[in-house]
Amino acid sequence: MTTLAVGAQAPQFVLNGIDSKPYELGEGLRRGPLLLIFIKSGCPACDLALPYFLRLRHTYPEGWTLWAVSQDSRDRSQEYAQRLALTFPVLVDVPSYLVSRAYDPPATPTMFFIEPDGSIAFTNHGFSKGDVNQLSSLIANHLKVEAKVIAERDDGQPSFRPG
Repeated sequence: MTTLAVGAQAPQFVLNGIDSKPYELGEGLRRGPLLLIFIKSGCPACDLALPYFLRLRHTYPEGWTLWAVSQDSRDRSQEYAQRLALTFPVLVDVPSYLVSRAYDPPATPTMFFIEPDGSIAFTNHGFSKGDVNQLSSLIANHLKVEAKVIAERDDGQPSFRPG
């Protein structure tokens, strides 16, 4: 298996969130583009990246969707989401890892920005401030608003961390 590339069609799926609600990709895409981030508790790059994605969500609150796909148990995923104060849905991909196998993320975090037609417009793994700001531009372009810098160069955090 290889990680899905830009231009590929995102595999459809339904996963339950830590809130016990089902999340279906097609339904999410009906609201606009969707950013899917594969995460795992205990992942230092995830710990660094997720607050930026939370900031991205707060900067553009409407017109797109953000979901994290956790490769941990529901309890562990819930604890992790609470610790990082995540306000977007966290979906649980265990024990089957069906979605992880379909998307084949090489590391955590790995992100896939999926257009409403189901095509992947952006993908990358690890953490990079440049990637976060590129995602901000993609979302702003979709919303037809001015892009905001989400990850400031001199905010005291590293600009890159491999996953």
